[in-house]
Amino acid sequence: MSADVETSLRAPKAYDLARQAIAAMEANKVWPTALNFELWVHYLAAKDSPLGAEIDQMLEAGEPFTDSVGETLAAKFLPKQKLSGEILDAGDALSKELDSVTRAIESARESSEAYGQELANASESLATEDTGNIKAMVDTLTQATQRVRQENETLESQLADTKDEVGRLREHLEQTRREAMTDGLTSLANRKAFDEALERACEQAEAEGGILSLAVLDIDHFKAFNDTWGHQTGDQVLRYVASVIGRSGDAPRTAARYGGEEFALIFPGEGARMALSILEEIRAEVASRVLKRRSTNEDLGAVTLSAGLAERHPGEGPASLVERADAALYASKRGGRNRTSAADPIAAAA
Repeated sequence: MSADVETSLRAPKAYDLARQAIAAMEANKVWPTALNFELWVHYLAAKDSPLGAEIDQMLEAGEPFTDSVGETLAAKFLPKQKLSGEILDAGDALSKELDSVTRAIESARESSEAYGQELANASESLATEDTGNIKAMVDTLTQATQRVRQENETLESQLADTKDEVGRLREHLEQTRREAMTDGLTSLANRKAFDEALERACEQAEAEGGILSLAVLDIDHFKAFNDTWGHQTGDQVLRYVASVIGRSGDAPRTAARYGGEEFALIFPGEGARMALSILEEIRAEVASRVLKRRSTNEDLGAVTLSAGLAERHPGEGPASLVERADAALYASKRGGRNRTSAADPIAAAA
């Protein structure tokens, strides 16, 4: 898709494509930010792409195209955003390689010192012997070892400086990774971080025979709320709901913004019964607060959450677990919203 778009932007009709993107964004009430513009240019240049299919689905469903939605789509589909993730992975690999080199150099230094000491001892023991040729040879080797030791001391000094620099780079890399794995609007884990966390949790549960639960939560009637109060107020609501969910997402749990107005909670080592009680606390707290619009102090009323919960079955992978949690979420929607539904009958009864 990227090559096709690049070709389109360097063709005679490039300005037409840009104008079409602006017109389409205006028609769909999408703010003309640089990131949104890039997304819509890709969308119009390659409507049969996965990005095109996802935007088409959003438009057909009448879902609002907020800045946060744009960020999610960019992280998933735009080549530059994908590349940033690959760079982070490469940075991790480089960091590990530097650690390996550091250990090897330190080991070489220790071996050289030990070798030099052995030769020195041998030279002393031969000093009283009538072995001139052998002693001369050992002396020569000792001198060579001393030179190597001096070089190693210089190398060690350089290595210390390198270690400091690697430490700074690693700290910067970790900060960049946290930012790349964090949703910019809500400060929860983003979709990429959620996918990785769920995969790790499933692998660990399978390896250790442990339990794992997954919850998917959705703000009820959020589109109508956005249409009434605008996207900025909608983002305020998203941040509030995320703050409530986030308080229940301390490690080893993971609280994430799954996409749009949908959130997720991963419960490693916890069954559906325990997770269900946590979800009910979250749902009750969100519904209990009457929200106010920051700019005007108008009452916005209360928002409610619907949630779906699934406990992992032995051998089950992330995709199936998400699918069952989603099905439970839709059961909550069909049942009247503002409720939690569980995929399995025993948990539902609890």
